[in-house]
Amino acid sequence: MNRHRHALAAFTVACALTVLASPALTLQATAAPLPSPPPLPEKSLEEVRLEIDGLYREAATATDAYNLAEERAKRQSGEIVRLARMIENGRKRIEGLKAQAGAAARAQYRNGGLPEGAQLVLTNDPQLFLDNAGRLQEGQKATKDLISDLTRTQDELTTYAKEAGDNWTKLEAGRVKQAQAKKEINDKIEAAKKLESKLAADELARLRALELREQNRAQTAWLGSGILAGLSDRTSPEAKRAVEFATAQIGKPYVWGAEGPNSYDCSGLTQSAWIAAGRTIPRTSQEQWRLLPHIDIKDMRPGDLIIYFHDASHVGMYVGDGRIVHAPRPGRDVTITGAGTMDILGVVRPG
Repeated sequence: MNRHRHALAAFTVACALTVLASPALTLQATAAPLPSPPPLPEKSLEEVRLEIDGLYREAATATDAYNLAEERAKRQSGEIVRLARMIENGRKRIEGLKAQAGAAARAQYRNGGLPEGAQLVLTNDPQLFLDNAGRLQEGQKATKDLISDLTRTQDELTTYAKEAGDNWTKLEAGRVKQAQAKKEINDKIEAAKKLESKLAADELARLRALELREQNRAQTAWLGSGILAGLSDRTSPEAKRAVEFATAQIGKPYVWGAEGPNSYDCSGLTQSAWIAAGRTIPRTSQEQWRLLPHIDIKDMRPGDLIIYFHDASHVGMYVGDGRIVHAPRPGRDVTITGAGTMDILGVVRPG
């Protein structure tokens, strides 16, 4: 009987061990299923609009950095070419001076190797002495002038070579900055396009309506401040020509880095317009803000440039009646809009 109870107990333990060792039950006992994560909240269309706007703003800032590096590269390349010409002219000048020195040495050799001073002392002819004395003084002055000219030219060559080397170093550094800015611009634009591509056609239409509503709200608030009171539409002939040029570009696409004639970025448009009016101004909106005379907004007149945002990353040309012509951003064309639709930093006057 005892033997039977022991066998039954042993069988029961074995069954229990088998069940516990079962993979399905082991997994069930040790890894209970995790609850599904809650779905991420979808962004509102207004949030998408602000994000897209921010990306294009960042692209505009990078575009200014690219344009500035491009402008400096052009100047440095031109300076390197100018210095190379001066170096070449200096080398030719040195060759000519060396030829003069060689001619003087050959003349001395033909005189028996005696310098003119020694020949002067050995002469017995008083008249010849007086004649040679004058020529000796002239010759000594010419020799000093020759040596001085040769030394000065060699010093200039050394300076030109150093300046050319410095400009080449700056040019290479500028190219690195250009490449970095170009990558940042493309990355920001692609990110903005990716956000827009996720929207359905009706959402894109609503997004555009939201943009227009926000612009109208900002423009209405700006006009409501009485900003146009006392403003005159009278302007200079040069500014009138600049406005005529800028408004003639309406409908042409925005392309970052473009200066026309088929496309523009914001500062490429304003610079081209003022060049057409006979006045050269800086290439970028940030440089236009930094270098052109600042005008109080109450004195603004057509042709003046309105600089936008705290980093001066956008610019438009005031055309009167509270409006600007500008190249807005990638995917948009040159257009006229309210001057108060964006955050105004200040106003500058090219001329």
